Amino acid sequence: MIELQNISKTFRKNKDEVHAVKKVDLSIEPHSIVALIGPSGCGKSTLLNMIAGLYPPSGGKVFYDGEQVTTVNTHAGYMTQKDNLLPWRNVIDNVSLPLELAGVSKEERYERTRKMLAEVSLDGFEEKFSSELSGGMRKRACLARMLLYEPQALLLDEPFAALDAQLRLAMHDLLLKLWTEKRQTILLVTHDLVEAVTLADRIVVFSKRPATVTYDEVVDIPRPRDVREVRFTKKFRDIYNSVWEHLKDQYDEERI
Repeated sequence: MIELQNISKTFRKNKDEVHAVKKVDLSIEPHSIVALIGPSGCGKSTLLNMIAGLYPPSGGKVFYDGEQVTTVNTHAGYMTQKDNLLPWRNVIDNVSLPLELAGVSKEERYERTRKMLAEVSLDGFEEKFSSELSGGMRKRACLARMLLYEPQALLLDEPFAALDAQLRLAMHDLLLKLWTEKRQTILLVTHDLVEAVTLADRIVVFSKRPATVTYDEVVDIPRPRDVREVRFTKKFRDIYNSVWEHLKDQYDEERI
């Protein structure tokens, strides 16, 4: 579904250069959930932005579903840390925005949006504004908006980082439920190794900037997974410890 071939990215401002990503090769299989993890500022979000077509790589090529990405990738949904709901719009108008931009009639987009809101347990909140919603409800609204136009892949950039532990578990449970039903390809950037092992089929570890792949591990924990219980299993602990052995070196302050 997604392939990065020898990808590098350098940002330039005047005479200054920041090397964000260096010679990354990565293939993401269809219908899989892959977690990208590494130190803050190492270039993980930069990779998502290039897959989304928001800016081109300085070197190498990005392919999506067999085609090179050279412009905005409208086949992928993108969810960031911030909820980005428009404060002057209520929930139904926020979530239905992609269909409105696509020229879908008000009647049809409202009908489809109500069904999606029910899937994320926001039915009954259609007329509420973002200021009237909890943090978890705003995240569910953003998830519904992304899923509404049925993207083939979901690019998630630390989408649950701002939530407390209980809300994060609820969002993990919801994400896995929706993935089981729709089976999109999911690429998840996270700093939370517990989150990565809980959700992913595979974890890719990146070095500090410029980002390079230092380790890649398959998470062979059977599905479906109970997000509240899976972390207490021996298999979970074994995978967590294995990934952490390769990840911890990137947080060694003497080497940063």
